[in-house]
Amino acid sequence: MEYEVGYASGVFDMFHVGHLNLLRSARSYCRQLVVGVASDEYAEGIKGSMPVVPADERFDIISSLGIVDEVVIDRSADKTLAWRQRRFDAIFKGDDWQGTPKGYQLERSMAELGVAVVYFPYTRHTSSSILRSFLVGQDNPDNP
Repeated sequence: MEYEVGYASGVFDMFHVGHLNLLRSARSYCRQLVVGVASDEYAEGIKGSMPVVPADERFDIISSLGIVDEVVIDRSADKTLAWRQRRFDAIFKGDDWQGTPKGYQLERSMAELGVAVVYFPYTRHTSSSILRSFLVGQDNPDNP
């Protein structure tokens, strides 16, 4: 199914192939792809630490992708707020959300707005968390 406007949100810290896979899949499902990049404060709240790459730089990286039509700053886990800022017909998430309490909550809140929730396969072999753990690991010369 093709949607008019699709929305994908994330921290997008240390941009990697998992992010690219999600955005490519999202692009194939909609005519316009809007991406919400988490603010530094919001990212810290959900991840427990500040992103390695600041929000303005993450915004610039996502904006430079030819598959993305528009980028907004995402400031809340409540995606109805994002929908009020920029209306969309579908929201795209990794399938690591599917069947979880946060996934169920997203599905309920989006259903009230008539927005579809579409899940794509989560890229398990790479993530910002894996990259972060490598950076702070013993292989890092800045870590005594």
